[in-house]
Amino acid sequence: MERNIKSMEKKYLTSSLELVEDVFAKWDSPNEGKVVRELVEEIRSKKYYVPELELIMVNEDDEVIGYAMFSRFHIEGRYESELLILTPVAVKTELQRQHISKDLLEYGFEKAGKMGFKAILVEGNPQNYNPRGFQSSYKFGIEAGPNIKLPHPDCLMVKELEGGALDKMSGLVDYSFYESLH
Repeated sequence: MERNIKSMEKKYLTSSLELVEDVFAKWDSPNEGKVVRELVEEIRSKKYYVPELELIMVNEDDEVIGYAMFSRFHIEGRYESELLILTPVAVKTELQRQHISKDLLEYGFEKAGKMGFKAILVEGNPQNYNPRGFQSSYKFGIEAGPNIKLPHPDCLMVKELEGGALDKMSGLVDYSFYESLH
C-alpha cells in the first residue's frame, strides 16, 4: 500500500476535517468530533497557523488516512516563534496501529526543526507520545494552567527539537485564546 506524507493542499481541506471529526467522534463522542473539527478550522484562521506543518498522509487513491497539525503556541505570551503545539492527530479508525501517526510525527519533527522551532507541546496519553520522545512537561517547569483539567499531570508533555531548548522555557499553559475550547 503506497502512502505519502505532504503538507496541506487546498483539495484536502474538507476531507481532512471530515477525517478528524469522524475519528474523534468514534473515539469519544459526536460532540468531541465537532469540537476538534472547529479547533482545526479556528487554528487555520489565526496567526498561529503554520500551513507547512499541517500534515496529511494519503493512500494510493489520494484519500486522507492520517492527519497531524503542528501550530505556533505561546506560554504566557512567550516562545511563539520557538514553540509548537501538536493538536490534533488523527488516523482513520480502521488503519490505526499501522505506524501512520508515527510516520506523520517523525516527518513533522524533522520539518519543524528545519524551520527553526525548538520544542513541541502535546496533551494526550503518555503511552502514545513517550515513545516519540515526549516527556512530562512539569519536569521542565511547564505546567497546566488552572483552566486545563488533565486526567494526570503526565498527560501534558513536551519534546525538544533542539538540545537545551527547554532550559529556557517555563510557565503555565493556557488554551483560553482558542474560542472553540470554551
